[in-house]
Amino acid sequence: MTRCAKNALAIAAALTAVVAVAAGIARQNVSIDVTDYKYKSKKVSSELSGFKIAHISDLHNRRFGDENAYLIDKIKACEPDIIVISGDLLDSRHTDIEAAVEFAASASEIAPVYYTTGNHEQRFSQSELSYFLDRLRNAGVIVLEDEAVELSNGMRLVGLSDKSVGTDVLPKLLSQGSSEAFTLLISHKPHYAQWYADCGADLTFCGHAHGGQVIIPFVGGLIAPDQGLFPKLTQGLHYYGNSATVISRGLGNSLIPIRINNPPELVIVTLESLPE
Repeated sequence: MTRCAKNALAIAAALTAVVAVAAGIARQNVSIDVTDYKYKSKKVSSELSGFKIAHISDLHNRRFGDENAYLIDKIKACEPDIIVISGDLLDSRHTDIEAAVEFAASASEIAPVYYTTGNHEQRFSQSELSYFLDRLRNAGVIVLEDEAVELSNGMRLVGLSDKSVGTDVLPKLLSQGSSEAFTLLISHKPHYAQWYADCGADLTFCGHAHGGQVIIPFVGGLIAPDQGLFPKLTQGLHYYGNSATVISRGLGNSLIPIRINNPPELVIVTLESLPE
């Protein structure tokens, strides 16, 4: 074989490898991982044991299929008792309120949906945000903006708006109602996880970190907002004493339009009681 032919083969092989890698990354960005966690606690009553929560975060106006049919089918197959959305349903850079409301309406047909804002929603004017939240309510979503609600099964859901993270709003919300209630907190930012636990939340749902955007094998995420390079809190279930925070890698992208080794994620958490 001539040198010219060998060079041509080498170039072809290199291009094939590049195309294969690019195709693999592209597939990662359109598929959805379903990650299951079990949260075990003595505070979970026998009535709540087996209760299943679907966690959506950081959709950023993305559509998975027509009318988000692929994502909706994934959620439906998991048969959740409730769905929680921990912010950034919208994206402030390319906002599509109709897409967000369309998804929320379809999700509400599967199970009750509880939502609080992320940093992207908080970038809108008060009138724009109020309009969006009203549209969500009309679609059947329970909007919890610095609000708490108690369910008949003894669970209390608290939604902390992104603007109130780190303020005295959460301690005040958690001081209301029964101290025996199992408290589920929905808040966007995971790097406040220790604070959520210190305030008294039992189980907190967060997103925001996008899984670190690029996951380096044996190292972890590369970068996350508010955490910088090699962030510690990008995904998974993290315990803080008797409390825990579950962090979703999220479903969409914003400023950085691609994920590597980091497919979009739907999180499912099943509660389990422990004997006293």
